[in-house]
Formats: sequence, structure tokens, C-alpha cells
Amino acid sequence: MEDSAKSRMSAALHTRSGLSDEAVHDISAAATVLLADVFALYLKTKNFHWHMSGPHFRDYHLLLDGQADQVLAMTDPLAERVRKLGCTAIRSIGDISRRQRLLDNDAAFVQPHEMLAELHEDNGTLAARIRALHDLCDEHGDVATASLLENWIDEAEHRVWFLFETLRRSN
Repeated sequence: MEDSAKSRMSAALHTRSGLSDEAVHDISAAATVLLADVFALYLKTKNFHWHMSGPHFRDYHLLLDGQADQVLAMTDPLAERVRKLGCTAIRSIGDISRRQRLLDNDAAFVQPHEMLAELHEDNGTLAARIRALHDLCDEHGDVATASLLENWIDEAEHRVWFLFETLRRSN
């Protein structure tokens, strides 16, 4: 194999996005932390889905299953965007736990309305964090990442709305 081919195979990913080194660093770092939060929210949503109980079990169980699927759908495009920028994404559960800002809930039992309230708050927090990354993308002129984030903001707001309305009904 030629030396140049060997060097290309072992070289770090340096894609040409047209963004400055500072933009690539700032956006990929923020996106990777956001990715950790998305994984944390996904697992918490599935945890609550699995451990739901009570008279509204079926409705809440199905609601949280759908929301978890929607959250999980964000992970691959977000991680791949970080890679397209030339950086590395999340590598393990330990990596997620070191980066995540959303708190886990390891309680043995959580009341259904408390589950919904916690997810309502977490989804609102996630929407705000996605907006903050969008603002960072705007500052650096990264329209590709910003365009990914826009639908996710709407989806997070949709989850917040459904959880809010469900909480109103359950009190």
C-alpha cells in the first residue's frame, strides 16, 4: 500500500465544512453534550414507560413509548453531524454519564404524575438547550446543524405540550 494511502486510512477525520476551527470546536462540543442529554432523556423516558402504573397505565405507557422513539431518533443524525464536522461523538455509556446535564432518576418507585412532571421539565430544558445550540450555529454560520435542530425544537415543544396537558388531566 502506498504511504499516502496508509496515512489517509490512519488520519483523523478532517472534513471541510467551510466553518472555522473555532466554529467546529464550539459546535461539535456543544452538540456532543446535547447528545448526552438526549440519550439521558431517552433512557429516563423508557424507564418511566417500563415502570408506569395506575389507572391511566395504557395511555401513559403508550405516550411515553412514542416520546422515547422520537427522542431516540435524534441521536444518529446528531452524532453524525458531529462526525461530519470532523470531531468525535459519544463513545460509551460512561461518556454519556460524564457529559449529561439532565439528571437520572434511579428511584425504585415514582408516582405516575411525578414521572410526567419530571419528563415535562426535562423536555422543556432540552428544548432550551437545543435553542442555545441553534443560536451558537447562527453565530458561526452553520446552517446545516441549525436546520437539523429546528425540527427537534418543535418536537420537544410538542412533547412538553402533551405532558402538560396530561398533567392537567391527572391532577
